[in-house]
Amino acid sequence: MDAAPTIITQGLTRRFGELTAVEDVNLSVAPGQFFGFLGPNGAGKSTTIKMLTGLLAPTSGSIEILGLDLEKDPVEVKRQIGVVPEGMALFGRLTGSEFLNFAGRMYGLDRETAAKRAAELLDFMHLADQPKKLVTDYSHGMQKKLAMAAAVIHGPKVLFLDEPFEGVDAIAAGTLKAMLQRMIARGATIFLTSHVLEIVERLCSHVAIIHQGRLVAQGSLEQLRVGVEAQTSTGSGDGSAPSGEKMTLEQIFLHTVGGSQPAEQELSWLG
Repeated sequence: MDAAPTIITQGLTRRFGELTAVEDVNLSVAPGQFFGFLGPNGAGKSTTIKMLTGLLAPTSGSIEILGLDLEKDPVEVKRQIGVVPEGMALFGRLTGSEFLNFAGRMYGLDRETAAKRAAELLDFMHLADQPKKLVTDYSHGMQKKLAMAAAVIHGPKVLFLDEPFEGVDAIAAGTLKAMLQRMIARGATIFLTSHVLEIVERLCSHVAIIHQGRLVAQGSLEQLRVGVEAQTSTGSGDGSAPSGEKMTLEQIFLHTVGGSQPAEQELSWLG
């Protein structure tokens, strides 16, 4: 018998006045999945994540995480999830150690456990060499790593990541990817948005694509690949892969959102 989905939404909708940012989204994410959530700029990705993490109330529809109704049990859901939001939301006048200790205590860890985990995370993220440095003086990449550390200090069962690799160098990205793979191996569920499709293809087993606020594809990478290949002629120049090669996630994405054809308009000074 299949386990119940870790994340499930039904009819999830969010409107801002007359603008419908997300419309009737039905998501299903199984336990232990590394799930990629993709879409063009303005498609509704960040709005969806904000609703899934309780930062934004939906206009209509329901959200269930770990078997709990987010609207009825928001505090209990938030105890069991970790979030790296788009803006990171760090306290700049604290040191990295102070911030992580604060995050651990807010998640209910005792003082000793919070301090121990904070020290381990700072060392793991290569942030321990300047203990008195304030977060506001961290580089963007360092702040990303600190935000990730704060999101996992309590050992969340579900981790939501909004562009976690943006502005992060290759060494730091490798560190973060290794940590995320370990979390998946231990049974956690990860929900990732990123514009870097190569990273999503390398990390994620399942993907959903949102376009103009509506979900247009959802399934394993292989399911999406088969679906798109069935609609295209091999090697026809319409974004499909050459004969004998598998379609990449980028090709699948471009076909699904209607962006496979190159723009005909040119810039006069670059012609």
